[in-house]
Parts: sequence; structure tokens; C-alpha cells
Amino acid sequence: MAKYIIKRILLAILILFGTSIIIYFLVRNMPADYIDNQTAAQVQQGLLTQEDVQRMKDLYGIGDSSFGGLVKGYFEWLGNLIQGDLGISFIYGQPVAQVISKYMWISFGISLVALFFQIIISIPLGIYAATKQYGIADYTVTVLAMMGISLPSFFLGALLMRVFSIELGWLPLMGLRDATQILTGWPAFVDLCKHLVLPMVTLVILSIGGMMRYTRTNMLEVMNSEYIRTARAKGLSEHTVIYKHAFRNTLIPLVTMVAGIIPSLFGGAMITESVFALDGIGYVAYKAVIQADIPFVMGYNMFIAVLTVFGILLSDLLYIVVDPRVKIK
Repeated sequence: MAKYIIKRILLAILILFGTSIIIYFLVRNMPADYIDNQTAAQVQQGLLTQEDVQRMKDLYGIGDSSFGGLVKGYFEWLGNLIQGDLGISFIYGQPVAQVISKYMWISFGISLVALFFQIIISIPLGIYAATKQYGIADYTVTVLAMMGISLPSFFLGALLMRVFSIELGWLPLMGLRDATQILTGWPAFVDLCKHLVLPMVTLVILSIGGMMRYTRTNMLEVMNSEYIRTARAKGLSEHTVIYKHAFRNTLIPLVTMVAGIIPSLFGGAMITESVFALDGIGYVAYKAVIQADIPFVMGYNMFIAVLTVFGILLSDLLYIVVDPRVKIK
């Protein structure tokens, strides 16, 4: 067991090293950067020269775009990364790690609640659809799943805002708090929950379709197995056959899927947060990309890469828990 874990961790480190190379060179080769965008007007007016702009880039370590300069800059950035220093964000004027830690918890809270509802809704519906194959319930669930998968997040978010915020006035339109009031304590918490209802509903509707179909497909495959027919022949109740024998063997692919959701818990829902103007890490990252904030974009992508590798490692270890037949050699 320990040997397996060490081997997987070393492989994860190798993957992250390769990922860091790709991230650094792609971001450094963006068409423009934050300094170019901010100084373009001043250069045109003659207030700054190209030499002034170049000195500013050299100060931030992004001045040399030659291959040798990129290689040197990468190893300097990697050395700082290993020490936990992701650089200083151009936009926010703070360490990238500090900005991420400040805004990721908003995204985490929204995504965690949405994931909870996604699991308790999609898995039971997937199981029910599999037990009623080709029936009215199965077709209904399949249609609803396809609708959820097909709807773009910006369209669904805008539709919910129009219906429940503009037309009915039941829920706030966007943001995290009511700017017209100063609330504290319990009223502030209630106001926050009202602002988060529509974003969470959007995430749940968009995500339940995939897990629902995944559960249904795997349940159908398992229920056609020999041991399921044997369990029924022994006189076991249908509830026992489905939930104790069939569903347990469906957990392995579900574990893989749930583990892959880990990056989205902390990484934010960029489009949904942008639609509802939520100050989550996804919305912050979107603004950083638009304004070419190189240090933040590189740090954020490495943050997502670490979470992704961690999710894969966690899913490998959970295989042993959900299926005792899986042995580590």
C-alpha cells in the first residue's frame, strides 16, 4: 500500500512538472500582457516610450521573450513556485496565493452545496431510470438529462434571472449582498443565501444530467450480469438486489467521476460566476485572463492542475474502499 502511494505521488509530481512547463510557455506567449494593455494609451500620447515599457517588463521578469529568456524565467518561476511564491498579481497588487485563498471559498461553498444536491438528485434518478428501462419514467429522465446537458450556463443563468428576479422579483438579480442595506449577523446570512440560490440552481441543473446518465448506463450494465440473476433466483428482494448488489458495483465509475469534480469545487464556475457577478475565484480568474494578468493566470492554472492530480490520486485510492476485489500489488 505504502509503495503504491509513493509511486503515485512521484508520478503526480512528474505530471505537475510537465504541466508547469506547458502553462508557463503558453501564458508567456500570450499576444499581449497587462503592462502592454495599461501603457498602450500613454505610449500613443508620447508620455511613455517603448524603452520605458521594456524596463517595466524587466522589473516584473517578463521582459525577455527569447527562448533563452523564457527558459531562464521558467526556472526562476518554478523555484518560487516550489517555495509557495506564485508571484504578485498585476491587477490586485497582492500575492497570487493570497488572492486565490481569499476568493476560492466563495466558489467552494457554492459548488459544494450544488454537488450535494447533484448527488442526491442524479444518482437516485439514474437508478430509477435503469430499473424502469424503456418505460415512461426512463424516457422522462433521459429527456430531462439531455436538456440539462444541452443548456449553456450563460443562457440558463440569464433565463433564471429574468424569471425569478426581474419578472417575479422573488430573488436578487446578482452579486453576493444587497448594496442598498447594511446588514450584519443573521439578516446578512439570509441575504447571502438569497443571492446564492440562482447560481446554485444553475449549477445543479447543468450538472445532474451527466451524472444521471452515467449512473443509468452503469446500472444497466451491472443488472445484466450473471450474479444479479443469481441473486434474484435466490429469492432476494428487488430492493436488496438493486441497492446492495447492483449499485455497489456501480460505485467504481461514479467514484472516478466524483473525484474529477474536486477541481471545480475550488476552481470555481467561471461562466456562471461571471453571469451572476459573484466574487468567486472563477470570476476573478476570468478578469485576470481578460486583462492578461500573467502571474495570476499561471498561478491559477497550477492551482487547478494540483487539484486535478489530487482528485485522480484520491479516486485511485477510493477504488479499494468501494470494491474489495481491487488489490494493490
